[in-house]
Amino acid sequence: MTDDHDVDVAAAEAADTRTLLERLQDIVENARAMPLSASVMVPRDEVSDLIHEAVEGLPDELREARWLLKERDEVIERARREAERIIEAARVRAERMVERTEVVREARRAAEDIVEDAQRHAAQLRNEAEDYVDRKLAAFEVVLDRTMQAVQKGRERLQVQVNPPPGEEDDIGAGTAFFDQDE
Repeated sequence: MTDDHDVDVAAAEAADTRTLLERLQDIVENARAMPLSASVMVPRDEVSDLIHEAVEGLPDELREARWLLKERDEVIERARREAERIIEAARVRAERMVERTEVVREARRAAEDIVEDAQRHAAQLRNEAEDYVDRKLAAFEVVLDRTMQAVQKGRERLQVQVNPPPGEEDDIGAGTAFFDQDE
């Protein structure tokens, strides 16, 4: 299956992406408010760098998810081959016992038990592999969802739209004064 090192590396990569997104969220939440506005000022370069690092971390997590799916398929294939080997061994054993009727009956029962055990074992391995992959994909889905939510919130907070009243010009330097209260 997997060794502890692979699990530790996957956890570290997920933690790195999460840490980047938490830092980005902290920057946005603690940003200085703009006067007379609900908008905030954030350091564009720093936020852009954090988003870029988080996006760069995603392909590693996607590659890990694909690797987990491949590993699941390999485990299932190994279990299938093992079941076939056990069935073939049971068949050969049963054929050797054909000499006596009682021995033949016993061999058939033993072969059926072996086949059932092999099928149960194969099903158990398959279920365990699918459960493992499902847990990993669910964890990845949570990280990806949080990433998408943090990026969306960040983008929403960065988008400041000032709509001038009808009849006034859009250009800040042209037309009426920008700060009417100063007159």
